[in-house]
Amino acid sequence: MSAAFGTSSVEKARGLRTRLPWWALALPVVSFVALLTLLAGSAEARAASAPQSLGALLEYLARFVGVGA
Repeated sequence: MSAAFGTSSVEKARGLRTRLPWWALALPVVSFVALLTLLAGSAEARAASAPQSLGALLEYLARFVGVGA
């Protein structure tokens, strides 16, 4: 049994868009720049200190549970 090859699939293929939309290039570029910025800025990163109220709350909870002295 032979398959019939029609010209309809070839004609449909000619109508396909061959150009990429603008966002198909813009999104990878924007994400690459964002990740590069994050990596470049991490050299100056410091550990964030907890607010004093949070430290006091944790100390109170530790005393309440009996973990801290």
